[in-house]
Amino acid sequence: MSTDPFKVPNVLIVEDEMILRMRAVDIVEDAGFCPVEAVNADEAISVLESRSDISLLLTDIQMPGSIDGLKLAHAVHERWPSIKIILVSGQVKPSEAERPANSRFFGKPLGVEQMIAELQAMVGAGALQIVPIAAQPTQMVDPESRSTHETILSAENDSLRLLLDQAEIDARALIIQAGIDAEQRTAADKLQKLILAELHHRVKNTLAMVSAIASQSFRGAVSIEHGQKAMEGRLLALGRAHDLLMQVSWADASLTHTLSSATEPYDGHGDRRFHFNGPDIRITSVAVIALAMTINELCTNTTKFGALSAPQGRVEIAWEIDKVKQRLRLVWTERGGPAVEPPVRRSFGTRMMGSLGQQLTGQVSLPYEPSGFIYSLDVPLSSIAAVA
Repeated sequence: MSTDPFKVPNVLIVEDEMILRMRAVDIVEDAGFCPVEAVNADEAISVLESRSDISLLLTDIQMPGSIDGLKLAHAVHERWPSIKIILVSGQVKPSEAERPANSRFFGKPLGVEQMIAELQAMVGAGALQIVPIAAQPTQMVDPESRSTHETILSAENDSLRLLLDQAEIDARALIIQAGIDAEQRTAADKLQKLILAELHHRVKNTLAMVSAIASQSFRGAVSIEHGQKAMEGRLLALGRAHDLLMQVSWADASLTHTLSSATEPYDGHGDRRFHFNGPDIRITSVAVIALAMTINELCTNTTKFGALSAPQGRVEIAWEIDKVKQRLRLVWTERGGPAVEPPVRRSFGTRMMGSLGQQLTGQVSLPYEPSGFIYSLDVPLSSIAAVA
């Protein structure tokens, strides 16, 4: 670990959900530290093996990959005992005996002020300041209102938990009334508990995502109205992605259908302004949500500043599969719009577009060509395609 007192400490964030990872990055930066991102435990280990300047590990417990966040925490504690550890989860709450020594645990959604205070208590006061507070006249949300927002989300989550508990009681009563024998009742009870546990996890995770979307929508908004519109658009996009997954019972979904659903609200009535060209494949639920949220940001930007801000503007979304290299390349190309100029600041939407590449272990490029903006995504087929 670095002992330079003037160097800003680095915090390794391990979170597989794109939006939640971006939210954690904001919290770490607000605490005064430099975030380093990883999407799973394997990537986190690679980061730690390649550098020696990580002061703290902030990891989700439920993650895909060879090991989960709890096992990662123990592995890090054994190999790099000087690294502090914070565990987060919306589903499980490991006991102190199950966690590495001197680690901390927080449930989702994360309380911003509490997380910042804990980070600073474990690592130090922090020195990173992205933009001086005095230079933020457009910041419309104060800490008190943010705290109120977190309190409301926490209360809603408690209410949902109580409803789920009541649903379990009601389901058990119905099973008994139906006269199911003891063996079948036991099997049905186990299945019911499994379904409710999964539902509870999805509800908690969705609340955490809503909290992250709300916070980041207002974070750089020039006005409350601007932030509210941005948040509403992102929540609607998240809702459409969930609707699509509900249609297939949260199984694999069609790539073409995912793109069509995400762009439909922005397409002209009776005049198609989006054109798709590529082979349809089944993609995972994680890819559906990440891709739908990213396409929403692209649609919002092109409607305001790009091709769809002009009557004759068009957007082509083309993708192809390289069977030899086993990769998928998707390109969003805008035509017929005004001349394009790079943005003066890196907004939440721009960050989300770039983050999708990391989410799917691929690369993203955002060339602002004068003739039209281009977004390209190049990822391993295995990270987006569903297993047959």
